[in-house]
Amino acid sequence: MLPQRQRSPEPDHRLPIPTQPAHPNQTRLPTGPRSPQAPPRGAGHRLPSLEPSLYAGLLRRASRGRSLPLARLTHSHMIRAGYRPGLFLSNNLLAAYVRCADTRSARLLFDGMPRRDVVTWNTLIAGYSTQGSQRLALGAFRDARRDGAVAVDRFTYAAVLAACCGAGDWRSGRAAHGLAVVSGLARTAFVANSVIDMYAKCGMIDEVRLAFDRAEERDEVSWNLLLSAYVRMGWPEVAVNVLVWMHRSGVKLDAFALGGILKACSELEDSEDVRRMLHGCVIKVGLDLDVFVGSTMVDMYAKNGGLEEAIKVFGSIPSQNVVIYNTMIAGFARLGNDPCPEIRMEAVRIYSNMLRRRIRPSKFTFKSVLEVCNLTNAVRCWRQIHAHVILFGFEDDEFIGNALINLYSKVRLVDDSLRCFHRTPKQNILTWTSMITAFVHNEHSDKALNLFRELCYTGVEPDQFTMSSVMNACADLSMPIACEQIHCYAVKSGFDQFTLCGNSQIEMYRCTGDLKATKKTFEQIPSLDTFSWSQMILSYAVHGHEREALLLFKKMRDCSVMINEFAFLAVLVACSHQGLINEGFRHYESMVSDYSFVPDVKYIGCMVDLLGHVGKVADAEDFINSSGLENDAVLWHILLRACRIHGDKDRGIKIGEKLMMLEPFAASSYVMLYNLYMDAGKISLAMRTRGQMRERGMTKESGISWEEFGGSCHHFVDGDNSCSQKDSTFTRLEELLVRVKQKTERGSMNVWELGFQSRKVSENSISKHGELLAVALGLSTLPNTAPVRVMKNQKMSWESHETLKLLSESENREIIIRDPARFHHFSQGSCSCRGYW
Repeated sequence: MLPQRQRSPEPDHRLPIPTQPAHPNQTRLPTGPRSPQAPPRGAGHRLPSLEPSLYAGLLRRASRGRSLPLARLTHSHMIRAGYRPGLFLSNNLLAAYVRCADTRSARLLFDGMPRRDVVTWNTLIAGYSTQGSQRLALGAFRDARRDGAVAVDRFTYAAVLAACCGAGDWRSGRAAHGLAVVSGLARTAFVANSVIDMYAKCGMIDEVRLAFDRAEERDEVSWNLLLSAYVRMGWPEVAVNVLVWMHRSGVKLDAFALGGILKACSELEDSEDVRRMLHGCVIKVGLDLDVFVGSTMVDMYAKNGGLEEAIKVFGSIPSQNVVIYNTMIAGFARLGNDPCPEIRMEAVRIYSNMLRRRIRPSKFTFKSVLEVCNLTNAVRCWRQIHAHVILFGFEDDEFIGNALINLYSKVRLVDDSLRCFHRTPKQNILTWTSMITAFVHNEHSDKALNLFRELCYTGVEPDQFTMSSVMNACADLSMPIACEQIHCYAVKSGFDQFTLCGNSQIEMYRCTGDLKATKKTFEQIPSLDTFSWSQMILSYAVHGHEREALLLFKKMRDCSVMINEFAFLAVLVACSHQGLINEGFRHYESMVSDYSFVPDVKYIGCMVDLLGHVGKVADAEDFINSSGLENDAVLWHILLRACRIHGDKDRGIKIGEKLMMLEPFAASSYVMLYNLYMDAGKISLAMRTRGQMRERGMTKESGISWEEFGGSCHHFVDGDNSCSQKDSTFTRLEELLVRVKQKTERGSMNVWELGFQSRKVSENSISKHGELLAVALGLSTLPNTAPVRVMKNQKMSWESHETLKLLSESENREIIIRDPARFHHFSQGSCSCRGYW
């Protein structure tokens, strides 16, 4: 081939010439045999050019393979060879840059082209639209219309309409539609389909139907677009009518149309006849063996409870792939809570069969399998699935990591949850929320707060679910200052407007004993739901405001708010604390008969507590025996408390011995039976019980009281007599006890001496109660107007209860104590529990 003659220098718009291939594996371009007259290669000498067909072949190869290095190398060779490509090659080069997503180079090439045609403009507009630069695509369309030498065609309108639907700009799309109508191109099926697709993706279903009805030409694509538009809008009934219309119009049904309508019908309830009709239609057109249509049929049957039909369809597809396996496994995960675990485990067997057929699972496979394992509590099974997750390299997937965190948390393996958390990329707030929630559910609320502090330093923004879990952690810890700080953070971040956060905030303040803040939060929630009302009713109930709780429940009914089980539980708690036996049984019977709620141990326990409160201990025992939960130790513990309060020692001993059989390794049962024997004067039996407890290596759980002030939490252990401010706390407590004794001695009868001598309690033993030490420290540290809030992990003793009543009167301070049963609000010598706790 002869060398090209000298040409004028190229314009300044040309790209810089690469000195070496941009890709390490790029091969040198073929240049053919060198001419004898060609000068040797070196600086200042041009390369011999290629034939236009070779350039065109290289550009087509770069465009198909999206190889940007090959496109640039071909362009570089043209420049170094001094070859000026014609309009055809320039369009090919522009298309290669566009296909390789290099819109900057495409624009530079476009601006330097001396001549352009409609293909040039279409390529540029389509490239901008594909890369998400809709604004640049619309600008290029306007420039193309201004160019008088170029007449836009149907491909131009298709490209600009695609750009409009990608940006959701229906106004520009409508303008482009109008221009297409004026130009007469809207009559073609190609442009009409683009218009229908644009309106459908912008959610304008009326314009979709209008454009379809006015189209002069329709093809199968037109019908499929109309069908998919109704499916996208969530109108499966209309989509079925369109399918019937298609069939009657003689339009051939393809996999796309049937797949879309099958997906729509999977969300349609009570449509068994429609599903069977569609299944028959699929078989008639011969698409029952198609993998895409088959997977949608499996999904349709599985979502609507037709598991047997789904299994039959699954087994009839010959060339099964990972998609249809995922659909079948997901069908078992969607069965809800009714099926037995054996049915769900069929999903694991399908997964095992998938591995035997050497089909590589995807992340969606593991998502569904882990969900099935979560519903079946199959610990050994999901550990093996976890091993497969690591084997197939999906451990860094955040969704799978979240599922594993939740799985291990459910069986209280929080350390394994933490390992999964550390191995998962924590770019999504869901991962952080899952781990914080895992800590809260496993009673590691302090670790949950520490993890939230770490989250705040990472820059990842929490959401309302994160804040709800953090508030639950504060509720468990019952730390007032921490609760106020989290509340402030929620207000500054705008999370206080979410009902979910408001409900958690009500619980948070309820658990810290701040009823005023609980009520204020309830009043400020923008949109109250059932849980908002239920939480507020429970807050009134546990804080001694039972009448307010019942009035709020009546108001909840008057406002037509849906009543759930938790609302009834809150009402029953209020009735049991107040001793309202008639009203309590009326609500209980209404819950069972009117709302068809099945009572569990919590509701039965409230009724037993209610009967015990009014002294009907025998009736309470009969109620337990007739409830079907006579082997539940919680109910007998509630009845035992009533026996001790009302002095029914014989029944109490019988119940204590029954608890020994139900809970042979629970230290609390031995301690209660020991106390019952001692109260009844049966010393030998009491000593035998203590000996059995010692032989079995059981120790009594220590009573711990704690309170928060000064930015830290102070703990006090019963009988330990050690705290961070030991000497001053004991001195203050002794001063308080002396002052109380002096005030009681002024009366006609020494209440202090009378009450405590009858129970053989000394002032020295009183000072060993951790809650009294905590109250003494609070009285000496907190301002006089601030209430003293103390939390305790065990039931408060009678001695402490009476002492705190006297302290609240002598010091004129409000004292709030929370034990596992309820809150005690001491004020002016009285307690909100009214002597029953």
